Amino acid sequence: MWIQQRPSPAKGEAALEIRCRGRDLGRMRPVQKSLCALIVLTASLAFLYLHVWSPKHDSTVDLRHRPDQPPKFLLPDHVLVPDKKYAHIAFRIKEEILELLPKNSCKCEAQASLKLPFQKELFGQEYSLEFTKVFKPSDLADINSKREQEYRSHQQRSRSPLDQLIIVQANSPLEFPVQGVEVLPLQTILIPGLGLQAAERTLYQVTLTATMGTFDVAAEVEGVKVEGEGRMHLSLSGSQLDNLNRQMQFVTYTNTLYHPNTADIVQFSTDEHRASFSIRIRHRPTPKLYYPGSSRGGASEGTYNISALVTIATKTFLRYDKLRVLIDSIRKFYPTVTIIIADDSQDIEHIKGPHIEQYFMPFGKGWFAGRNLAVSQVTTKYVLWVDDDFIFTTRTKVEKLVDILEKTSLDLVGGAVREITGFTTTYRQRISVQSGTEEGDCLQVRQGYHHTIEGFPDCVVTDGVINFFLAHTEKVLQVGFDPRLNRVGHLEFFIDGLGILHVGSCSNVVVDHASKIKLPWLKSVNEKQYAKFRYPNSSDDSLNTKQSLFYFKNYFKCMTGN
Repeated sequence: MWIQQRPSPAKGEAALEIRCRGRDLGRMRPVQKSLCALIVLTASLAFLYLHVWSPKHDSTVDLRHRPDQPPKFLLPDHVLVPDKKYAHIAFRIKEEILELLPKNSCKCEAQASLKLPFQKELFGQEYSLEFTKVFKPSDLADINSKREQEYRSHQQRSRSPLDQLIIVQANSPLEFPVQGVEVLPLQTILIPGLGLQAAERTLYQVTLTATMGTFDVAAEVEGVKVEGEGRMHLSLSGSQLDNLNRQMQFVTYTNTLYHPNTADIVQFSTDEHRASFSIRIRHRPTPKLYYPGSSRGGASEGTYNISALVTIATKTFLRYDKLRVLIDSIRKFYPTVTIIIADDSQDIEHIKGPHIEQYFMPFGKGWFAGRNLAVSQVTTKYVLWVDDDFIFTTRTKVEKLVDILEKTSLDLVGGAVREITGFTTTYRQRISVQSGTEEGDCLQVRQGYHHTIEGFPDCVVTDGVINFFLAHTEKVLQVGFDPRLNRVGHLEFFIDGLGILHVGSCSNVVVDHASKIKLPWLKSVNEKQYAKFRYPNSSDDSLNTKQSLFYFKNYFKCMTGN
């Protein structure tokens, strides 16, 4: 008996042909018949699995950064220049309101004020700092170039389609901005896109009502009556529709109730028609940029300054022998990359060497607490997480992971881990939450991934990856690791990061896993103690802690998976 694989006549697809020579199935011995049946069943299940679970060839997504510009938050200067349709309409600028509008530039200047007795003691000393002065003039050009590059990358990563300004054309017959209007807390903006397209009548009127700010007009248009300036309710009316529309181009909104991140829902109405739109009120998030260091030739794969971009972080517990093997393997390929070690061992050993930072914790403090400590000390753009029993090889190309994070919108990308048996795993998980009743929501975890990534054929989009991953440091800090998971935990980090982390996985970056096979009577005291902590029994509180956190913290009532 043998298995022969040959092209089928239809489109050259592989067909599996089972041939049993010497005897037909009806006269074969029971063992041979069972073996043939098992092979047929296994092959059928394998083809079924590949057909059902494998993503289709067209399931590819492009995550690469686009060269187009991010959305503008400030209104353009030409707003006060009327369209040709309204060029004949006269108006008077209100300078006191115009001064409140955002400008396209800012200046840091100490405000001049009258000199009063005890002014410094009462109001503090006015000061102004120019940050460029801390750099050498010869270094400033290179720093500015890298700073601008990192800032553009930050804008591309942080922007959202929800930031785009969209104006609803008059179907109701009101015109208004449906999204993209934003104001700084306690500041003033012009409201773009307001308009009215109504049938001819003797009087046209619109009203605006807010709850967290007031309205005004930056200019007064001839023939339009304005009521409610400086209040939360503004009314505009006039006999000429063009004049009214021109007046609406000067309507301003001033936030008066401080909140760093909220929105005001504005009511906009005319006669029997009503509409609502939002004005987002927030401080725009401050970028956190990392100096990329000098490169050896640009931003192509293999030319990154890994020591300036990446810090390797790990947590160790009673396994100094494996930790030293890990460090030795890293130094073969990355001699100057900083390694940060969080250590909660009982009998501590100091790991010495260049570019190594070791931080000690109370004994048995825990797995996720150690992750928090290690990542909190990272000062580079990326952090590479590794377990203390991993081993770097020629296939552990950190540059490949850096390349995909630099060129896509991913926040975190995992690699693959090769066991001593030769089996390699990526631990790709798809995570979703289905809304439930007052009993809680339903957590679903399935093996697999969502898409392959265009331009990176060995990489896919997923939701959870293995304990070997490179990530934006700021995104990992944003999600954090729950320190209550002190014995067993990993997937919980990605569950907490659902909706925050954009996760990928690449199978072409591989790290080896040290052998776990050891005869019980040959284990050392530390190895036995480690096993007690690492592999708790069913009565251990750490397993109950995980489920209680899912129930209360994450509002889950149940979990399904495979």
